Amino acid sequence: MNGTTAHIDFTRTRWRKSSHSGNGAACVEVSDDHHSQGIVPVRDSKNPASPKLVFTTAAWTAFVTSVITE
Repeated sequence: MNGTTAHIDFTRTRWRKSSHSGNGAACVEVSDDHHSQGIVPVRDSKNPASPKLVFTTAAWTAFVTSVITE
């Protein structure tokens, strides 16, 4: 991955919040739509048009695993 998301089309991406988010506005959303590309995009729920962060599937899995076990 070259560090840019310019070539990724997010227009039809389905986003989801964690079930632990509640009704708060300060949440992040992730998408499972790009797993075939080996990436997990993440965005700010209160500013969905802002730039997305893109993680490799392996990096995202490691992050989530470490958060769950803490």
